[in-house]
Amino acid sequence: MSSESLMAALLFVIVGFLYSSVGHAGASGYLAVMGLLGMSAAAMKPTSLTLNIVVAVIGTIQFVSAGHLRWRLFWPFAVMSIPMAYLGGGIKLAPEVYKPLIGAVLLFSAWRLWAGSMKREEPQTAAPSLPVALGAGAALGFAAGLTGTGGGIFLSPLLLLCRWAGPKETAAVSVLFILVNSVSGLYGAMKSGQHPPPEIWMWCVAAAAGGLAGSHLGARRFGGKTLRRLLAVVLVIAGAALVRDGVQIVRQQSAGTKAAG
Repeated sequence: MSSESLMAALLFVIVGFLYSSVGHAGASGYLAVMGLLGMSAAAMKPTSLTLNIVVAVIGTIQFVSAGHLRWRLFWPFAVMSIPMAYLGGGIKLAPEVYKPLIGAVLLFSAWRLWAGSMKREEPQTAAPSLPVALGAGAALGFAAGLTGTGGGIFLSPLLLLCRWAGPKETAAVSVLFILVNSVSGLYGAMKSGQHPPPEIWMWCVAAAAGGLAGSHLGARRFGGKTLRRLLAVVLVIAGAALVRDGVQIVRQQSAGTKAAG
């Protein structure tokens, strides 16, 4: 067992804890860790989705058992996201374009959420109309497919910023949304020959340990303002990682062009 695998396991515990506390499973965090450790690009997507499923199952159980899931809010987003995630996954856009763009959106959302958490009272919420929820679900599913995540990183800030749900309801809807999209994504990845490495069992245990602790605190201990601030931190981590990846790609392309010239 390599030191790289052990370091990944330790970091996956931290990612699983932080993300699960706000109803996420950690896909963007796992991808960032694997990228920093120089893991094979071919193994990153199936590994991230596998860990996503493990943590999302735990988070779903925690938030549902705590009574925070609103099925009527969840299903309109999910019913369109699954097929659109499949379509989005089959499209390859220039990563130096969409990664920084999405990263900037997440950073802006983090700022808005943190600013909102400074208010003394949580705002009143109202669920979106069915057409709006179906359209948003389709767009979010497509974005999830493009980025190789479960989509919760986009759904959570949307629900909160549009005042469609409170923090705990958002976490419950998001974690189940992530679960169904991650299962669909992993099926597609494995069908095309992409499989996680042998160390996946150890990483699943590590992510599950962090996910169990984080989702328990998120569902039963943390207040709404705490969840908003934690989500803002998660969005900053994810957004910064995407912007960094985009900048690195541009630099590599620029270096390659100069070498060719």
